[in-house]
Amino acid sequence: MSDTVNGLLVTEMLKLAPSAGQAEALLATMRACNAAAGRAAEVAFARRTANKMAVQKLVYAGLRHEFGLSAQMAIRSIAKACEAYKRDKAVKPVFRELGAVAYDQRILSWKGRDRVSILTLTGRIIVPVIYQGRWPATTGTTMRGQADLLHRDGMFFLAVVIDVPEPPCGEEPDSWLGVDLGIVNLATDSTGEAHTGKGVRAVRRREARLRARLQARGTKSAKRLLKARRRKEARFARDVNHVISKHLVGKAEDTRAGIALEDLEGIRDQVTVTKARRADLHSWGFHQLRAFITYKAAIAGVPLRLVDPRNRSWTCHRCGHLDKRNRPTRDDFRCVGCGFAGPADHNAAINIASRGADGRAVSHAA
Repeated sequence: MSDTVNGLLVTEMLKLAPSAGQAEALLATMRACNAAAGRAAEVAFARRTANKMAVQKLVYAGLRHEFGLSAQMAIRSIAKACEAYKRDKAVKPVFRELGAVAYDQRILSWKGRDRVSILTLTGRIIVPVIYQGRWPATTGTTMRGQADLLHRDGMFFLAVVIDVPEPPCGEEPDSWLGVDLGIVNLATDSTGEAHTGKGVRAVRRREARLRARLQARGTKSAKRLLKARRRKEARFARDVNHVISKHLVGKAEDTRAGIALEDLEGIRDQVTVTKARRADLHSWGFHQLRAFITYKAAIAGVPLRLVDPRNRSWTCHRCGHLDKRNRPTRDDFRCVGCGFAGPADHNAAINIASRGADGRAVSHAA
């Protein structure tokens, strides 16, 4: 998800419902496109070039003949190979048999919002879309030309990029809701409400133990299960972040408040944690959570500011006294200046809200 001139780009996963024959055609097409991309990658790696036009001159005709691809499918396969090689020129790219296949407007078109025309090796098929997502039916939204065809757990999906127009900015909010992001509490706002990360940590540690056992086993079935478990864990974390971000944005919208978030760029390099919590820090999806809050706030018309987070945990929101001794433990705040005491995350969130209200923003969220 990123900004555009007209609004926000949101990726939506649409579920397809092909017939048995259509499913076979899609699978055959995905296998051929990925095999062609692998062949193009061999040439790119051997010639040490990521130039698409150079590789295309060498392999285009052969890919079309060997794999039965249309002109645009061959070009997209070459582009996939070159982009993968460009990311890491030290290794030859290898593609999964049923890896994602990119479709553009030349080989994919929409027939309304509930059907899509997709080119396969044997011609075009029109496939029903049984889950159309949250955004496609929203007034003013438009679908971008490219979509990725994915096959997961026996099901087909299209990952489409949708341009969602931002509502016009309104008046200055009545107040600011500060949000402190953390590991023990994933998010604490300036009203004192905390969203604990205890359940998330428990799931991730359980999954880490299971991954270790599966990796040690090393069988094909263990590797398949490993992939499935990783996807399940990612879906769980994504759902938690969606729930938290929706709640925070709804709370701000209901109270005519803006949202102030700490700018956490480079946080993993700046924060020192114990060895026991190192895995939590590096698996923590705070960038995803902040991205969800950002785009949901933009769509709801809720102002959002990123503020400088320095010293927000050691500064007393009541008297402004700054001292590292103000935070004797991770959870507790006790001001050595005025004697104020309370939850440390709540104090930090109030400081963030104050910085948002003062306009001491690092930048307006992009």
